[in-house]
Amino acid sequence: MDFFTPRKLMFKAWNKETKLLMRLNSIDCKKGELFKKDHVLLQFTGLYDKQQDEIYEMDVMLIGSEKFLVMWDETRNGWNLALLTNPSVAKPFLKESSGKATRLWSYFESEKKL
Repeated sequence: MDFFTPRKLMFKAWNKETKLLMRLNSIDCKKGELFKKDHVLLQFTGLYDKQQDEIYEMDVMLIGSEKFLVMWDETRNGWNLALLTNPSVAKPFLKESSGKATRLWSYFESEKKL
């Protein structure tokens, strides 16, 4: 199958107890569902910002003077950029957009910054 290259699946996790964002050494799997006790798993989007930093779901991105939140849209089956001030306003998050964006922090880290 020369036409198929599996994509790299990577995750970070928000530790609910320590309130730290971390990379995991292992993730548990039960009936095909990935989980880690007391953590929120955050998937790599496959996209990089203009400084070549990896972008994960729930990252806060700066594009121009506006802040956006990276979220999965089940209806569209793809990544979205939602306005941080009004997450109901969203648009598809494409490679062209990621090259213009700067990753600021994870939403979970930003509770004190908002």
